[in-house]
Amino acid sequence: MTTSSSKDFELDVADYVEEAFERCGLEVRTGYDLKTARRSLNILFADWANRGLNRWTISQSTLSLANGVSEYPLGTLTLPVASSSGFSVGEIITGSSSSATATITSLASSTSLAITIPSGTFTSSETITGGTSSNTSTSSGVVSFADVISSIDILSAVIRQNDGISTQADTSITRVSRDTFLSISNKRTTSTPSQFYVDRQIIPVIKLWPTPNSSSLKLVFDRLTRIQDADADVNTVDVPFRFYPCLTAGLAYYIAMKKTPDRVKL
Repeated sequence: MTTSSSKDFELDVADYVEEAFERCGLEVRTGYDLKTARRSLNILFADWANRGLNRWTISQSTLSLANGVSEYPLGTLTLPVASSSGFSVGEIITGSSSSATATITSLASSTSLAITIPSGTFTSSETITGGTSSNTSTSSGVVSFADVISSIDILSAVIRQNDGISTQADTSITRVSRDTFLSISNKRTTSTPSQFYVDRQIIPVIKLWPTPNSSSLKLVFDRLTRIQDADADVNTVDVPFRFYPCLTAGLAYYIAMKKTPDRVKL
């Protein structure tokens, strides 16, 4: 008996929608049927994220820490500039026309500055001035929050010292609750961080304690991120093979609640 020797079975968005409708005893007949199914599919992804089911979207990220800075965006946040040369890590930068401010956490590249979540909104082509260095440069774009907003949670984190050399060492840090972090009496204590709190706002941040006392430290963490959206019907879906049945069943349930509520218990 000859088998296929193939392991590339894959469904696109339209295939999932068609299968889900058929499980409800229905057929996809209109463009609105596809639209409402895609909406349900994206809501299903949000439900999975709340449950922490999407383990395949876990990625490891690294943030360079700055001396005296305790709060960091939960992901990559950079301001594109004409030149980052001359700016200092840990200094506050200000936009000339927007009056937006942020603290530099690292010189990400020759043309970008890694920053904390800004107060205000930097605009393109405005002059950026360093509060300590008095250095200036021109912003060549706006800050994109996409990577940070896609973060759902942190699973584990370490503080890395001597990154990239033979004496590199990782030290685990402990996650604490909002209440525990709030009760820390002196949040300005400086040392190597040993605790962190994830403030899961729309733009999530991680708060460290003690406040880093060196700009040579790095925070390495495993974070859970969003599943990619189901947009065009011809797109495949950002889920592994083993979750195909779960996705199909979940979408059928959501569609049944709207189209054939007699088939489900609400």
